[in-house]
Amino acid sequence: MNIWIFNHYAHAADVPGGTRHYDLARELVRRGHQVTIFASSFHHGRHQEMKLVPGERWKIEDVDGIRFVWIKTFSYQRNNWRRVLSMVSYMLWAWWLGWRLTKVSRSIEKPDLIIGSSVHLLAVLAACWVARHHRARFIMEVRDLWPQTIIDMGEMSDRHPIIKALRILERFLYRKAEQIIIVGPRMGDYICARGVEEKKLVWIPNGVDLSGFQGVKRNNSADNKFKIVYLGAHGQANALDVLLQTAKIVEDQDFSDIYFILIGDGPEKPHLIEVAKELELSNVEFREPVSRAQVPQSLGEADATIFILNDLPLYRYGISLNKLFDYMAAEKPLILAGYPVNNPVMQAHCGLTVPPRNPEVLAEAIIELSQMPKEERETMGRRGREYVEKHHAIPVLADKLIECIEEVGERRRVMADE
Repeated sequence: MNIWIFNHYAHAADVPGGTRHYDLARELVRRGHQVTIFASSFHHGRHQEMKLVPGERWKIEDVDGIRFVWIKTFSYQRNNWRRVLSMVSYMLWAWWLGWRLTKVSRSIEKPDLIIGSSVHLLAVLAACWVARHHRARFIMEVRDLWPQTIIDMGEMSDRHPIIKALRILERFLYRKAEQIIIVGPRMGDYICARGVEEKKLVWIPNGVDLSGFQGVKRNNSADNKFKIVYLGAHGQANALDVLLQTAKIVEDQDFSDIYFILIGDGPEKPHLIEVAKELELSNVEFREPVSRAQVPQSLGEADATIFILNDLPLYRYGISLNKLFDYMAAEKPLILAGYPVNNPVMQAHCGLTVPPRNPEVLAEAIIELSQMPKEERETMGRRGREYVEKHHAIPVLADKLIECIEEVGERRRVMADE
C-alpha cells in the first residue's frame, strides 16, 4: 500500500525530537509498504533550518527507505504570531505539494491512504484536502487535543474567536475522517463528547524502537554519583522549575552524591539556567539536546530517570510520551511526579509516583530511590523494559496501525457493494 503521512513536526532519527512516524514508517516499509512523510524542514525544538539550503522551497529525501518531503515553512523563535504563520505555511505548501507531487516526481505514485496528524489542525486539514483530491482513504491522528490544549494551558478562553473557529474545524475533520487514531487512552472521551461514534476510534499510543537499546551501557563511572537524568523538552508543560527546587532541597540535606542531568532544549531553558545559578546549585548539569539515535547512550549514564508533569486539566485524557517509554526501554527505574489518568509507572511497577509540583515529596522519593539496594532498582528497570516490549514496541504498534488501515479499506469495500 502507498501511504502518505502529513505531520508538520515529523523527524528522522538524526535530530532531537519525536520519531513516531519515522519509526512506524520504517516498520511498514519492512513489511512491503511505501511511505511518504510530509514534514517541515524547520526544527520546532531547535528553531533552525535543518534540511534545506537557501533558495530551496522543498525537496525529497530517502531516509531508510522512507520518502521525506521536507517543506520550507515560516521560521519562529517563540510561540507567537510567527509560529501561527509557520502552521499556515505548512498547510499551504503541503496541500500544494500533495496535489502536484505525482506529476513533479514520476517515482511517486498516487496514495492509497493518507494520515493527517496533529499537533495542529491545519496539518490535518491539508491531509484531508489532498486525500479528497486523490480519492484516497483519510485517517486523522490526534496527538494533541486542539483547541482544548490551548484552553487548558490558559493561553485562550473558550469564547475566543480563534477557539470558536478551531472548534468548527475540529468537528469538520472528525466528520471527514474514516478512522481516528488517538494517542492518549482517554482522548476518546473528549472526541465522543463531540458527536463521534466510539467505533470510529482506535488507540495507538506512542512507542519506542527497542533495537537501539540493545547493549545499553550502565553507569560505571568512578565519581560515585547517583545520576538522575531528565531527557526531553524544556518547556512550560515540563515543570522543570520543580526539579531545580528539588535539587536545592537534596543539596541542602547534604546528599552530595545525588546529581541531576538535564538533557534537551526549549523556550524555558535559558530561564532554568538562570534559576540554577541564583540557587547556586552544584548538583545540576544542563546538556545540549541529542538526536534520537543518541538517546540510548545518554540514558545509559543514568542510575534513575525522572518525568515531571504540571498539574493541568489536559492530563485527564491520559499521557503517552516518548521519553517515558525511552526511560523504560533503557531499563532505568523512574520517578513520575504527577497523577495522569493512566500511569505506566504504576502499571509496570518500575518506579515511584509522587504528587505534581511538590518538590519536598519529590526530594524524598529521589533520596529513597538512591538509598534503595541496587538489585531492587535493577528489578524495577527490568519490569519497565518488559512492559514496553509488550505494549509499546514499534512492531506491536505497527500491527495496530495495519489493522486500522485494513478496517478502513474493508469499510470502503462494504460501502461500494451497497
